[in-house]
Amino acid sequence: MRYTLTTLLFVGALMASTGAMAQAAQSAKPPAAKPAAAATHSVQGVVKSIDASSLVITRSGKKGGEMSFKLEPSTHQEGSIAAGSTVSIRYRMDGSSMVATAVNAETSRSARTSKP
Repeated sequence: MRYTLTTLLFVGALMASTGAMAQAAQSAKPPAAKPAAAATHSVQGVVKSIDASSLVITRSGKKGGEMSFKLEPSTHQEGSIAAGSTVSIRYRMDGSSMVATAVNAETSRSARTSKP
């Protein structure tokens, strides 16, 4: 009788701990993953043309050539961006088009070193 009682208590304790562990495992699920932010890229070049919705630059060097960017109302533009000026562009890919997220006009070296 004593053996049966001890066995029943042991099995009951084992089942209770297994249930508690299963419940703890369910409540310890990792939080839902956030969607990955779109990767951004950067490039530098000379402005060939610009209008309200697009920007075309010419890159020099080994990876030279023209690149076209879509400009959106949310695109951050800093400095005097005009044809012939050197710019630095941060962009993201949207399908096969490049969407500019920030366009910064580069200041010339003499303008950076001279102080008023």
